[in-house]
Amino acid sequence: MIVSPPCALGSRRPATPRASAAGFVHVKFPIRWRNRLRSRLMAAESSNVEAPTGTPVDSPDGGFRASGLRSEALAWGVPAADRSYWPARAAIVVAASLYLVLPDQLIPGPRWPVPALEAAILLILTTFTPHRTKQASALRRVLVVTLVALVTVANLANLGLLVHALLQGGVENGRALILSSVAIWLTNVIVFGLWYFELDRGGPNQRHQPSHREPDFLFPQMATPGAGRPEWSPAFLDYLYVSFTNATAFSPTDTMPMTIVAKSLMGVQSAASLLTVALVAARAVNILT
Repeated sequence: MIVSPPCALGSRRPATPRASAAGFVHVKFPIRWRNRLRSRLMAAESSNVEAPTGTPVDSPDGGFRASGLRSEALAWGVPAADRSYWPARAAIVVAASLYLVLPDQLIPGPRWPVPALEAAILLILTTFTPHRTKQASALRRVLVVTLVALVTVANLANLGLLVHALLQGGVENGRALILSSVAIWLTNVIVFGLWYFELDRGGPNQRHQPSHREPDFLFPQMATPGAGRPEWSPAFLDYLYVSFTNATAFSPTDTMPMTIVAKSLMGVQSAASLLTVALVAARAVNILT
């Protein structure tokens, strides 16, 4: 005879015993208990699916099983492919151009020092540092971090002056306000995309090393075997997309931050983007109407 378990606290339907022809008593458990048991069994089966079975033809997964790569190694991040620095440098040029279109009211001090410093650092990067990520250069790392920090501070100062002008009632042209807020928001997307590009796993060059440090971002291709090629690695545009989605949704979307530094950067970016979109856009609409 099978004894039914005691009824859970707060459950409406207790286990119902039912006698069979052989004399045994079968217990019909509540649906909630059966669903919970089914979930545990499915989780156990999923955790045991480690050994590759079949061929890539039988299970089209982009060659993941045939590569012999473990899912843990995929989540840690495979050595990155050799890529060009030119997309990141082009993004810096765009950010500097957006700074030049801001009105004088939103620029602290003279207009030329920040673009001049950015142009000088970018010229040194282009002339004296490698153009590919596989070539190590300590000078490039120092110059890039300095350049990105300069753009970040300048953009936050622009945003602060914009908010101050709004609170003081010094902005009456709604169209100029909208254009300025768009320029500041786009610069926010670019500069944090550069931060993510330079931060993840120690930087572009360190991502080539098998002994790189832990990943700062978990991309879908790293979390889901078969969602991408086994040798997939993020490029600058992937980090720029992460920055764009974080600035529009005010939170991570498909790519998760894994370290304290990555979470802090995404938090700062979300706060700046929320301030720009919510406060500035609302004020601009009021002025236009």
